[in-house]
Amino acid sequence: MEKLPSYGGQALIEGVMMRGGNAVAMAMRSPEGQIVIETELLGGIYKSRIAKIPFLRGLVVLWDALGLGMRALTTSANLQTGEDEQLEGPMLYLTMSVSLGAAVFLFFLLPAWIGGLGETYLGFSHWSANLVEGLVRLVALVGYIWGIGKMDEIARVFAYHGAEHKTINAFEDGAELVPEVVARYSLEHPRCGTAFLLNIVVISIILFSLLGPLPTAWKLASRVLLLPVLAGITYEYQRWTANHLDKAWVRALIKPSLALQHLTTREPSLDILEVGIAAFNAMRAAEQEVVL
Repeated sequence: MEKLPSYGGQALIEGVMMRGGNAVAMAMRSPEGQIVIETELLGGIYKSRIAKIPFLRGLVVLWDALGLGMRALTTSANLQTGEDEQLEGPMLYLTMSVSLGAAVFLFFLLPAWIGGLGETYLGFSHWSANLVEGLVRLVALVGYIWGIGKMDEIARVFAYHGAEHKTINAFEDGAELVPEVVARYSLEHPRCGTAFLLNIVVISIILFSLLGPLPTAWKLASRVLLLPVLAGITYEYQRWTANHLDKAWVRALIKPSLALQHLTTREPSLDILEVGIAAFNAMRAAEQEVVL
């Protein structure tokens, strides 16, 4: 049986980004109702040796999420605004830096500090403190996703996320890529970035526990310095589970990750599905041009 390419994607503001092995495409609904499509070839890092080395290739995924993903989000946001409100230049980089710093603080430094308090003042063992840290990180992640999902603008982005999943699921099932057919497919997908976030939380408990007791300053520093290592391990785990879904116990293992995706997806309307399909078809066409 022919092995299908592992396509991925990302929800944008009024749009969807689809990424293949050689090209990426963005389809966005303009304020006038038209679908605007942009395609580009992926950079050389995706063809470099590091992209083929287990554990190190997870860094490519992290770079992808931070670089390509943010650029795509910015492009889609700028399409919806006037010329005076464009996010670009120093303001763009400032916004990205503040967002990244806030995420590291909320999901890594703050949980580590809280776990350390339990170890210092409540007599928690090293293992117990790391478990508390992981639980705080999980609650922060789920609470944040649940909270922003209540905003109308974010709920609409989550609908585009659902369109991305349904489109890829339909393609992998060999179905015709039309909105009415794609709508019947699942919102869940084992390679989803939401699953990646949950897996990072679980694996972080194990990884950080192996460091042993650390002074507070070193504990906080380790949470930042080991992020690339954590991303690499998590990527390999998720890649392995996605390639072994024929095993019942693996499908059972990923059920929590799939369940969490229901917080970051919404059932898309047919017009939203149309955008997801347009992005996927544009990406596939760009991929075929590279091959030719």
